[in-house]
Formats: sequence, structure tokens, C-alpha cells
Amino acid sequence: MRTTRQIFTGLILLAIALLPAGVTQAQRAIPDNRVQVMLSFAPLVREASPAVVNVFTRKAVRSRGPASPLFNDPFFRRFFGDALGAARPRERIENSLGSGVIVRPDGLIVTNFHVIEGADSITVVLSDRREFDATILREDERTDLAILKIDAGEEELPSIALSDSDDLEVGDLVLAIGNPFGVGKTVTSGIVSGLARTQVGISDFNFFIQTDAAINPGNSGGALLRMDGTLAGINTAIFSRSGGSQGIGFAIPANMVRTVIDGAAAGAALRRAWLGASFETVTADIAEAIGLPHPEGVILSGIHAQGPAVRAGLQSGDIITAFNGQPVFDTEGLRFRIATGIVGDEAQLSVRRPKSEHEITLVLELPPEVPLRNERILEGRHPIAGATVANLSPAVAEEMGRDHFEEGVVVRAIASGSPAHRLSFQIGDVIFAVNEVEVKSVVHVRELTASPAPQWTITVRRDGRLFSLTVAG
Repeated sequence: MRTTRQIFTGLILLAIALLPAGVTQAQRAIPDNRVQVMLSFAPLVREASPAVVNVFTRKAVRSRGPASPLFNDPFFRRFFGDALGAARPRERIENSLGSGVIVRPDGLIVTNFHVIEGADSITVVLSDRREFDATILREDERTDLAILKIDAGEEELPSIALSDSDDLEVGDLVLAIGNPFGVGKTVTSGIVSGLARTQVGISDFNFFIQTDAAINPGNSGGALLRMDGTLAGINTAIFSRSGGSQGIGFAIPANMVRTVIDGAAAGAALRRAWLGASFETVTADIAEAIGLPHPEGVILSGIHAQGPAVRAGLQSGDIITAFNGQPVFDTEGLRFRIATGIVGDEAQLSVRRPKSEHEITLVLELPPEVPLRNERILEGRHPIAGATVANLSPAVAEEMGRDHFEEGVVVRAIASGSPAHRLSFQIGDVIFAVNEVEVKSVVHVRELTASPAPQWTITVRRDGRLFSLTVAG
């Protein structure tokens, strides 16, 4: 009598025969003979595995070592002072390991942002053990993706093509390839456990493929492979109470990966469309209040005067239930659909209104930079000297992952050791007022801080709340 494990193994080993590219739902079937059960993933792994690489990073970390306990003795402090016992800065090298996927034969590699974040040097090791120094072409913290490039000369490297991740279904077989725990390249198998997982909290664009294929530390940046040999997604995180795989892993869908890759090799800026509207998930309470039989979609709460939504005829109170035929369940799902759209293309929105349903065509556009950002470093003798500030616009808000309706002057960077740094101002703070004068623009901030003052009061908006700091001039 066959065990449950044998039956499950048989289902998995059937993959290559039953799931060619473009397979339809009707063609999916379970094994019905011994030959089918004895099929193997080996040909698929042999073809795809060389395109999965190891990514090693090195980062110098400065820290203060422990001071000698002798310097705590009052006798030593009396003669040599407190400064003698101060711990001296020490530098140590921090190494980390992750995985990556070659997606173009010229050496273009996709990995996770968190794998290479802050690295001073990055080394990519191929399956044949050759090592290459990698350069970073793009870092996108919001999607937790990074694009690397290695130079293998004229050689065409093995690569994996990206699939259309919208074709995935729950129950589809997948393979996870990576280097867990640094033990070497490993292949695990499983199924797609869920789609459009949006309550994960890993990145700004929360929209993940869930799989039970074992993913462990070191798998980050590796390939989640479909049975036709294409890339379903990039493995990025696990849900675990122990640090090891517990059958709940998450991958960034290939359609999001594609948007981050596009233009990276040419050095083009990352371009993401926007809707030009604010929206929220239709909850059970909202559905009951507006008379819906059940909660679905997102409801528009505001329309931006400069956005594509107003030009498409969308209105406050409209409920978007689908985007290009794909159902929309929550705000994260709609953000994902917009972010993976191609700027300039038309999108078809399914919209529900109180007494009617509509199909509305919307042209995907870039958020405008109005007003111009006028990015400047603030100088002088005042508390926010050393901060780089810019005028907020929909374009700047999109870059920073903020509300497109937000206005004001935002802090974009802070110089180390500057007054702004010492006084704990933060990137993302919106300068609301200087000495109780409400700030209107970057030019206005520079005017308000141009002359000395006996006392400075700086008011900032942070996480929706106002904070004030008063210091002597």
C-alpha cells in the first residue's frame, strides 16, 4: 500500500510530462500509471541550475571595543583623565551570503536588496565556481530587489527567462533553487500555496507568491522555478518561529521583477505609473455602510487634480474591483497592479458605482513633478543645517513611498555630523514651520534660515504628527 509521501512524490514527479508551457487548467491531471510516477525533475534542474548563482558580500562595520576595567579605577582617572579610558573604534568585516538569478546572457543578475544592502564589495560565484566582481545597477528597497552586473566578456551565460506570474494558480508545482545556510546549491520542490499575499509586511509593495517549497536563510534572491523552466519569482522571505523553513515561503512575482529590470542596464530611472487617487480597502464595515452584499475591491476616497484618474472619469466613491481582468482585493493589490503596468499603456478598470458597473479605460502615466523639487542642501547656523530638502510633488512622493496628495518641504538626506543629524531630524520629515512661520517651499525655508536668530523653533510633521524642537541660536 502506497504511503501519503509516495503519492505526493508521484504527483510532483509528474510535472515535466503534464505541465508544458501554456498548459491549461483542463490539461492538469494526476498520475495514472507507473511510468508517470517515475518521472524526474532532473532535466529541468540541469537546465536551470547553472543560472542560479551565489552572492557574497563584504561590509566594513566600525564599532567601539571594550575599554580596560583599569580605567574605571579613580586612581587612574585622577592622573590620566576620562579620555584615556575611552574605547577606540574597531573595524570588523561582516560577510553575508545570498543567492541570485542570471536573467540575461550578458550577466544581468537579480537578487534581493537586503542581500546586498550596504555592501562594500559583492562577489558572484557561478555554478562552475568561477568568481566575478559585481556592480550594482539598481537598488530598489521598496520591492526588496537589486540588479547586479558581472562581466564575462563575450561569453553568453546561462539564464532563466521571466514568466507571466499572473498565469500562476494555487496548486501549481514549483522548485526553489538557492544556497541555504551556505551548504551549496540546493533544490527543493513544492506547490504554490497562495497568490497575492498582501499582509506580509516585507516591502512597500506587499504582493507575494506563497509556496511550501523549503526556503531557508541563504535562499534569498534565488529562483522560484515553474515547470516550463521559466522564473515565477525571486525567493525573498519565510515565515518561521525557528529561523528555518516551516513550509511558508514568499517570492516576489516575476511581473514585479520585470519592471525593476527594465532600463537598469541602460541606467534609465525606475519608472512607475500612478493612479492619481487615494483609496482604501473595502472592509466589511464599509461594504455594509454602502450597501454591498460582501466586501470587495478598493474605494476611491480622493481624486488628484493632476492625475490620470480624473482624466479617465473616475470619481470619489468609485469601487475598483479588477485591473486588466485581474481581481483587486485590497490597496496593496491595486498598488502592485499599477506598479507593474507599463507607462503609456492603457489599463481596463472594472468599476462599481451605487447603481451601475462600468469598464473604464485609464492611461498609465508617470506622476508629475509639480512643483519642481528644487532639491538643496541647507547651510548656515541653524538646527536643520546639513539637511537636503525638496519640494514634495507626486513624483517625489512616489520615489519616497509617500501619499501622493502630500505637500510641503521634505527632508531627503542628512549629512553625518551636521546640526540636523545631531538634533535627530530624520529623512522623511516634512518641515512644517520655522520660528512659527509655516513653510511653503524650499526657497522659503532658505529665506527663513538665512539670518541668525537668538532662538530657533523648528516644527516638523512625522508620521502624521507635528513635533517642535526649540534650541538657542
